[in-house]
Amino acid sequence: MYRTKIKELLSSPPNSQHVTVMGWVRTVRNNQFISINDGSTIENIQAVVALNSLEESVLKRITTGACISVSGELIASPAKGQTVELKVTELLILGDSDPEKYPLQPKKHSLEFLREIAHLRSRTSTFGAVMRVRNAMAFAVHKFFNDRGFVYVHTPIITGSDAEGAGEMFRVTNLNAKNPPLDEQGNVNFKEDFFGRETNLTVSGQLEGETYALALGEIYTFGPTFRAENSNTTRHLAEFWMIEPEMAFYDLNDNMKLATDLLHYLVRYALANCKEDLAFLDKRAEEEEATKPQDKRNELGLIERLKFVTENDFERLSYTEAVEILRNSTPNKKKKFQYLIDKWGDDLQSEHERFLVEKHFKKPVILYNYPKEIKSFYMRQNEDGKTVAAMDVLFPGIGEIIGGSQREERYENIVSRVKELNLPEKDLWWYLELRKYGSAPHSGFGLGFERLILFVTGMTNIRDVIPFPRFPGNAEF
Repeated sequence: MYRTKIKELLSSPPNSQHVTVMGWVRTVRNNQFISINDGSTIENIQAVVALNSLEESVLKRITTGACISVSGELIASPAKGQTVELKVTELLILGDSDPEKYPLQPKKHSLEFLREIAHLRSRTSTFGAVMRVRNAMAFAVHKFFNDRGFVYVHTPIITGSDAEGAGEMFRVTNLNAKNPPLDEQGNVNFKEDFFGRETNLTVSGQLEGETYALALGEIYTFGPTFRAENSNTTRHLAEFWMIEPEMAFYDLNDNMKLATDLLHYLVRYALANCKEDLAFLDKRAEEEEATKPQDKRNELGLIERLKFVTENDFERLSYTEAVEILRNSTPNKKKKFQYLIDKWGDDLQSEHERFLVEKHFKKPVILYNYPKEIKSFYMRQNEDGKTVAAMDVLFPGIGEIIGGSQREERYENIVSRVKELNLPEKDLWWYLELRKYGSAPHSGFGLGFERLILFVTGMTNIRDVIPFPRFPGNAEF
């Protein structure tokens, strides 16, 4: 059952070579023209059946969604918009699809409807394109770090630490949910749990990643992370993937440069290697923009936004400078922002980040030196006593796409911060101990993979760039 992928055939010169194609029927016209897609490309190939060459019983089974195997001659196509087509000599039905029940009929379906049939939505042109881009980006991530000598480290999914200190974690337990063992104080006795202590699904591989950066120099993790945040927005998931490099001997400036280099590399890789899918998604995004009010539309098309990143240096400015710009901005003065910027220390929201990128600087932005009160305990404290060496990279249409910092390498400083925030030292003993034995300046950041895919594909809901989205009230499939 040797087959040739459609992507390969569409780039082949037609010379009547005999080939076999296997795929799913997209459309059928006049019992003669069959449009087939096998997932290797956004494009379909047309198979042409000679009249009266197939039995009526077979013709009835060639329906949208059916899986077929077609053999025949690859010839030049007289039809507009395609260079080759397949002149059928043999056709086999590999899998039937009842046309009365198949949910993906050849018409436009809403993304909300497609989320309800996530087991089938990958067969649509949109989700085929998104997932091929996602695949290309995953490969590019590994290539970027591998080519630079980074070591890929698998950090644990089950952990006893909360890297962000937010407490929004999924508990992992095999205790009896209805009747768990209790200690003398009447609390759940996790000493009798599987791991002998309370454990959760990880929110980040950063803390564990630091242990290997302080031995191997430069490492990265790329894996699933989990947040039990009851948020039903277009930008949040309960399960998502994170890319987290950690580097010894990097200060904040080194960290910002690596983040810039990574994002430039990934977007350029997409433009060079996903041209057909991006062209389709660009057209799709343009049609979607046309349905929005004028003031809500993106000024740039998808491919223009991607080039906007690759062709511009990232603007660097401190949080303090950003707050001044935002406080004096027209949207803030006219109270157009949902969250007004009143004073230094306010946490910036997506609307503020997008204003800086899309309206003020008109280029990607890196903010650094944030107030320590709004950042995590592990970030290096600056000499001013008010800020930490944190940095966020902001993109058009997305807002924050990368968050990172120089890590606090001084033992006394990080212990003081842990106590200040009332974090459990007993759970962080090993992390603190790294600062006792050969501590070194080091930095790192996290890139939300789905945020990256949102940007590169032009999709507007994060639930549409991961194969099976997990969010409050939904763990289907």
